[in-house]
This record gives sequence, C-alpha cells and structure tokens, in this order.
Amino acid sequence: MPTTTAPRTGHIGLNVTDLDRSLAFYRDVLGLTVIGEGKEEDRRYAYLGEDGRPALTLWQQADHGYAATGAGLHHLALEVDSVEQVKAYETALRDYGVEFAHEGIVAHGEGAASGGIFFHDPDGTRLEIYTPSGVEEAPAPSGEAPTCGFF
Repeated sequence: MPTTTAPRTGHIGLNVTDLDRSLAFYRDVLGLTVIGEGKEEDRRYAYLGEDGRPALTLWQQADHGYAATGAGLHHLALEVDSVEQVKAYETALRDYGVEFAHEGIVAHGEGAASGGIFFHDPDGTRLEIYTPSGVEEAPAPSGEAPTCGFF
C-alpha cells in the first residue's frame, strides 16, 4: 500500500437510460459543462465538469432506472458554498419538475451546520446539493442520525 495520501475522487460515472435527457438535466439545470462526448450508436457518453476537469461521466448503457436496493451508489452529494446557492438550485429544480425526498433544506443531523436538498435525477438516481454551514435552524428529518436524505 502506498504510504503517501489516500486517493481522492476524480470523477463519478453514472449509467443512464437516455443520454440526451440526462445531459439536459445535468447541463441545463445543475450547470455542469459538457467537456467531451462520444456519440457512436453503441457507445454514447458525455463528460461533464468545470474548467475542463471531468466531474461526472454519463454512460448510456442502462436498461432501467436507479434501484435503491442494489449494491453501488447510495447517493451523489454535490457541495456548494452557501445556503443561498442551495436555495437557487432548489428553485431551478422545482421549476424543472424534480421529485424531492424532503420539503426544503434539511440539516444533516439535529443542530448540524451542514445540510441541503435531496432529489432525484431523470433516472431516479438520488442526488444531494448541500452546503457545509448555515443550516443550523433547518429541521433534521432523521434526528440524531445522519440525514443523507434517503433513509
């Protein structure tokens, strides 16, 4: 085992059922930039990120939506700098017709400073947009337990 530091997350890859639909969501609603695409009939994918650095890869190779009972991804959490940014995303997502797991911003635990919104992408993948501080007054749907939004 290397003795330096632990590896960091480079990018996340998600299987999707419809690349065009998912691209519209992640690009137009969440604001990620498309930095590369493959449009061959049997290998459709897109790299999305910021400043040319991939953060998310969408692969059109799923034949059904997200299954919460399967092994793998529980949810994908995206961090922003402020409660105001979380609220702006909430408004954009509501305008888009997104399904939310909770009403409004919720704290990660009772009295926690961090928290956010919990919702689903077009394939049902569970997503979170959160801020590390400023939500101490928000309710915590799971009390002392970590919210993680989808228990």
